[in-house]
Amino acid sequence: MCFSAQKNLSNYMSENNYTQPEPNSRLDDLLEPYFAKYHRQKCYPGLIFQQGKRKMIQINVPADELPTLLQAKPATGNDPDSGKNRPEVEGHSEEVKQYIIKRCTKNKPWILGTLTANIAPDKIEIVELGRGICLVVIRRGVKLDITDGQHRKRAIHELIESSNGELIGDDYFPITLVLEEDFNQCQTDFRDMAQTKQLDKSLLLSFGEFEGGVGITKNLLEKVPMFYGKTEKIKYSPSTKQKLIYTTNYIAKLVSCAFADDPIDELQDYDVETSSEALISCLNQFFLECSQTRYIFETPVEKLTVNEVEKFKEDCILGRSVGIEVLGRLLYCTYDKNNACFENEKVSQIAQLDWSRKSHVWVGNIVLSKNNSTDTYKITASVSAVKSAITAAKTELGWI
Repeated sequence: MCFSAQKNLSNYMSENNYTQPEPNSRLDDLLEPYFAKYHRQKCYPGLIFQQGKRKMIQINVPADELPTLLQAKPATGNDPDSGKNRPEVEGHSEEVKQYIIKRCTKNKPWILGTLTANIAPDKIEIVELGRGICLVVIRRGVKLDITDGQHRKRAIHELIESSNGELIGDDYFPITLVLEEDFNQCQTDFRDMAQTKQLDKSLLLSFGEFEGGVGITKNLLEKVPMFYGKTEKIKYSPSTKQKLIYTTNYIAKLVSCAFADDPIDELQDYDVETSSEALISCLNQFFLECSQTRYIFETPVEKLTVNEVEKFKEDCILGRSVGIEVLGRLLYCTYDKNNACFENEKVSQIAQLDWSRKSHVWVGNIVLSKNNSTDTYKITASVSAVKSAITAAKTELGWI
């Protein structure tokens, strides 16, 4: 800026009594009159942005105000036009609520995704402060219609009104507010947001917190040669062409069954390092002693061929999810809880079983032949089939 321009600007600021704000000054003094003016309404600071040819606003709402501010309008019966979002999935809100409670009671961080709601523009007042900053004034009695997040809203609502309400009493929840009054467009918005591909269980486990069953599973993937480099950590099923035999979810089931005889137990009270060490030693012993797994166990994945992997998955039930679950349940019978270890002698006995698909131990329970043909078969992982397989194995071992 030239000297004359600087002088003119200085004179203008002086004549108009303009005082430049301090760089670190807060907006409290500016915003307080607005909050005082709208004290009988709900008033939230917001950020305005444009998306999809519409104006949207991001606001943050205290937990205790969320139940009265938001309302879900799920479709009912067989009529999708009876609501703005899908019917509630039974039990999902409870899952969200238990997730929050579990994390809070353990003093662990947690997070819920942003909720999305819509409202007709004339139902609220927007006080624009510039640079996309605004105040959103919502009159008493006006509710925001949920487009996405009804289960999260219900979980928060039930939690706030329960004896555990203080767990989230100081928390805020973000809402993306779409200024939209057209019902059909609201339904379209829900459909568009609902098209996100569901995440595979293996991916969720791979990104799980390093504790309990997840922590033990991650240790096994690194320290059991049978699993190392041979396990799919992202997708739902292992690709034979990529020489993958297992998924993270398979191994997680094995871990839960080995310690708790339950494929979905999260083993939250188990020490990760101690438990991992015990199961790693047990599995390495088993896979080395078992004639059907020894070659795969001892051979690094880069030296295996696709044909060898394919043959193993075809011929041995330990190349299948259900076979790994059966192994876990049998290992549970060898687990000494008092000493936190697996009995080597019994593990050796399990390794001597015939784990091939054609073994009489598995035929008729988890391996179903079609038309009495040994070449055509079906693998089943039903609860009754697994239970029958365990009984057959124990009988073969002379344990019952």
